[in-house]
Amino acid sequence: MSLTIADLITKMPGAFLPEKAQGVNAVIQFNFSGAEPGQWNAEIKNGTLKVMQGTHPSPSLTVSADSADYLRIFNRELDPMQAFMQGKLKMQGDLSLAMKLPQFFKPI
Repeated sequence: MSLTIADLITKMPGAFLPEKAQGVNAVIQFNFSGAEPGQWNAEIKNGTLKVMQGTHPSPSLTVSADSADYLRIFNRELDPMQAFMQGKLKMQGDLSLAMKLPQFFKPI
């Protein structure tokens, strides 16, 4: 069975590595289009991760992508930098947070 955006979002808290995100207080807004459209946000604060559906009023970082492309990035089938350069992955806000984000999670 292939992973869906809903699966990925649901599993985020269990994959979170709080020791890697010490001192980080940030909100990441995810905006997905395509086959699995939706908005989600993840708040990292005081070593915890809270994921909610919807749009956050003041995210630190906004990540926008077609859901299929984002799943390909997550499954390491599409290089994130290539996706960014090709406009398949759009980011706005704290780009240094975007670079650190993968280290905050163990593989799902």
